[in-house]
Amino acid sequence: MRIGIIGAGRISKVHARAVAAHPEAELVLVADPVLSAAQALVAQYGGRATDDPDQVLTGVDIDAVIICSPTTLHAQQVLTAVRAGKPVLCEKPVAATVAEARELEQALAGLDARVMVGFNRRFDPSFAAAKAAALAGKLGEVEQVTITSRDPAAPSKEYIATSGGIFKDMSIHDLDMAQFLIGEIAQLSAVGMNMDPDLVETGDFDGAVVTLVSKTGKVATVINSRHCATGYDQRLEIFGQAGSAVVDNLRPTALSLNTAEYSGAQDPYLDFFLDRYVEAYALELAAFIEAVQAGSPLSPSLHDGVIALELAAAAEQAARTNSTVFLS
Repeated sequence: MRIGIIGAGRISKVHARAVAAHPEAELVLVADPVLSAAQALVAQYGGRATDDPDQVLTGVDIDAVIICSPTTLHAQQVLTAVRAGKPVLCEKPVAATVAEARELEQALAGLDARVMVGFNRRFDPSFAAAKAAALAGKLGEVEQVTITSRDPAAPSKEYIATSGGIFKDMSIHDLDMAQFLIGEIAQLSAVGMNMDPDLVETGDFDGAVVTLVSKTGKVATVINSRHCATGYDQRLEIFGQAGSAVVDNLRPTALSLNTAEYSGAQDPYLDFFLDRYVEAYALELAAFIEAVQAGSPLSPSLHDGVIALELAAAAEQAARTNSTVFLS
């Protein structure tokens, strides 16, 4: 499969590495308005560089598109690629606003729209194994899910200004995972936090806690922070009547040191998503390619992306108004 990537930033590097490593994929073209960035990426993983995204979206030598551009460009680029007959793997969120996402969904109705949204954590082997244990009945009736996701350090203020805010940029992965694990969400509440004085001027929260209740009464709690002194904190617990499934942080090794000075000393957590979710991104790409080649449905779907964005917008509303938001 001849693949083109739009964007040459940090997430594009993860996708380019996955494409280069897949035996049935070839990185053909990378587009970025900063041509030197695209050139640096193809120098490492192959292909050509351009500063024109339309060459990726409509190029006759491109079989599929991976969209890693800024959020405000996602919807139009997805639509252009689909109209050109190309399957799309689009990074989250699928659009800048809920209204735009819904308009995109309507615009694609009736077209042969093959769109997958990049919620890569669904493909993480540990998270997938936890869900499989729940589905197999090993935990009994699931009652509660707790998802912790903290970054080692906040991104730049410039990034935050165009990110859509913590709920659309960061929490959206965990909100999608919450619904993936407990089912359709009926209501949610949220608390936004401003603990980092350097980020107050951005107008965004740097921490958040979201509580989601499914239509069947299951509860998920999502805990987020833009900073974590101990590294990239990624944990999950699924609690049921017969047991629980727990996913702890990954470390470079499983070594535990015990001496006269300390006990249970371990390596720090893996530093960031570039390391923590390498395998998840590779499995996500493999699922995308397999589904496209087989003509089977793509998952997470565009509609999954719309729902996750709706949850992120609802969490923002709940945090800003100190209220509970009920979803239809």
